[in-house]
Amino acid sequence: MADFSQLSDEELLRRTPRDAAAFDAFYVRHERLVLGYLRKRTASADVAIDLAAETFVAALASVKRYRASEGPAVAWLLGIARHKLLRSVERGRVQERARRKLGAPRLELIDERLERVDQLGNRSVDDLLAQLRPREAEAIRARVIEELTYPELAERMRCSTLVARKHVSRGLLTLRTIMEHDDV
Repeated sequence: MADFSQLSDEELLRRTPRDAAAFDAFYVRHERLVLGYLRKRTASADVAIDLAAETFVAALASVKRYRASEGPAVAWLLGIARHKLLRSVERGRVQERARRKLGAPRLELIDERLERVDQLGNRSVDDLLAQLRPREAEAIRARVIEELTYPELAERMRCSTLVARKHVSRGLLTLRTIMEHDDV
């Protein structure tokens, strides 16, 4: 493998279409910078890592359009990172509006609930579902575990979509009560 350490960023980008190793060197040189830039501006390291990956993929895809005369390569790269960050923020706003419109819980709440499930220890899902009415247990198993849509669930249960939703809702409420009682 060639030694690219003495080459400028601009030269690495110029060579990239002919030699993928040149982009690898560019990536290694600037990965920490891009991750740091994104980490300071995002809520989590996972989001920063995802956005950094998107940034480098976009940079590689558009490397032929990069012009050194328009500015330093690192400025170009951080511009891509900024664009990816802004798009992510906008996607988050759109998802939040949709979530509120649908009345769905925030992802953080779902994560908290998943953590509580992890903390149940030896209690299996079957043990918990056994404490529910049979129709509610059936509805939760089909909706949550098998991930059926409400219309599919209603068809399976031979009831209306509204009734299927009620079975899931009541079952989840009962499970929450059971889990809260166990926490005491």
